[in-house]
Amino acid sequence: MVTGSRERGPEASGTKKARAVALLSGGLDSTLAILVLLRLGVDVTAITFLTHFGCDITDSSSCSRDPMPAAKKFGFKVKLSHLADKFIEIVKNPAFGHGKNMNPCIDCRILMLREAKVFMDLIGADFLVTGEVLGQRPMSQRRECFPLVDREAGVEGLVLRPLSARLLPPTEPELKGLVDREALYGFRGRTRKPQMALAAELGLTDYPSPAGGCLLTEPSYAFRLRDLLSCNPSPELKDLHLLRVGRHFRRSPGCKIIVGRNKGENEKIVSLATAGDILVKVEGVGSPATIVTGRASDDDIMTAASLTARYSDAKHLPSVETTVWTIKGDSYRLRCRPATEDLVERYRISEQKTSRARKVSGCPV
Repeated sequence: MVTGSRERGPEASGTKKARAVALLSGGLDSTLAILVLLRLGVDVTAITFLTHFGCDITDSSSCSRDPMPAAKKFGFKVKLSHLADKFIEIVKNPAFGHGKNMNPCIDCRILMLREAKVFMDLIGADFLVTGEVLGQRPMSQRRECFPLVDREAGVEGLVLRPLSARLLPPTEPELKGLVDREALYGFRGRTRKPQMALAAELGLTDYPSPAGGCLLTEPSYAFRLRDLLSCNPSPELKDLHLLRVGRHFRRSPGCKIIVGRNKGENEKIVSLATAGDILVKVEGVGSPATIVTGRASDDDIMTAASLTARYSDAKHLPSVETTVWTIKGDSYRLRCRPATEDLVERYRISEQKTSRARKVSGCPV
């Protein structure tokens, strides 16, 4: 059941209008937290943090949710901030560990709140807001985690969690009368029914179904990332983007092969290729685009050609002619046999191989 009054807030009592900075992912909970405060007369500016592993709202093909429609409809501002290398470092070495896959959820919240505090001070806001719900996430939204995260981020008492506030100790904005605690909520657990009811009440009709927007929580992506970092602790941005597409094969610590699975992935692979990369394709038939990254030997290129032939429409032929080329335009033809199932399994990077992982020149695959 949705509880909480609708009109009680700073403006109703004639006090100075409170200002808040809200962390906005574009999902239901974070949007609701903002709408609750707007209804209470708080001036809210949202901040959306971008990472290489999450919601890239500039890419319509990504897993993301664009926060702008809600901002335009309900009249609040959104600042975009990319965490870039700061986030990559905590993915590699999180102080509070990874979740089930490669997700450093607690360290992630600490970093975002720390950065949001800088922005809060810059614009002269009074407190921070998140859409976190007690007990919804197993790693970062437990009761004991909230004070730990706030303390580590240097924001103790400043983080209001409107959707679960009545189940948590009062925060500074509540104690100072900037926000009426009785107008907040006591949601808990993984069910979204209370949030959906509140969304209907507040006029929020366009929101995503519950799902993880962070690629680090996806087993397949996490396994590929773990393999990449074990072989290359300082990957290029291109390498991170390539983790999202294709079939991945590890030939050696310094060489990887990625084979596209459809037209969109083929175009993405070609667009991400840079100087030093090698591309392979079978001309004249339906064929994947294949990229070879790193230090590639002649044997590596032959393997890439064989894999390309395997996933092309010429896979049933005993011998296939492939085209090998570089970004500079250099090209040549290479004839090979389509890869066997044994070769595919030997070099394929897959989370399903975890229990029987082996090492190639010291690099786990």
